Amino acid sequence: MINNDILRRIRYTFDFDDSTMIAIFALAGYQVTREQISAWLKKDEDPAYQMCSDTQLAIFLNGLINYKRGKKEGPQPEPEQRLTNNIIFRKLRIALNLKAEDILEIMELAGLHISKHELSAFFRKPGHKHYRECKDQILRNFLKGVQLKYRADT
Repeated sequence: MINNDILRRIRYTFDFDDSTMIAIFALAGYQVTREQISAWLKKDEDPAYQMCSDTQLAIFLNGLINYKRGKKEGPQPEPEQRLTNNIIFRKLRIALNLKAEDILEIMELAGLHISKHELSAFFRKPGHKHYRECKDQILRNFLKGVQLKYRADT
């Protein structure tokens, strides 16, 4: 998935305004401007559109974890230079404090049925023999389910 789409969906789901988005980035120790956020949230066809890099999305997701769950003691985690759907999925799971059953329920809301074993494979280390790559369709359905669960007017 495109990082900008993920940012747009999260913003819409939780009804974050620009100030909240700036505050979430700040919680991860990164300063952004309203113009940057606006450029990331624009549609692809818009001339002012800018790509949100993997590092910027990782910073946002780290900030979202701090925003939803509170800041951890000690040094903050370094943002990943390269994001995969598995990392994005894991960070969202942590931010929303979801257990496997919660995720399966969210997936059902989006009309996708997966087993607990399939789900756990997404959260394993890449070298593990049962590791499975999270495809765009899975992440897209998860984000849709999160929207159905957390967005008040859907």
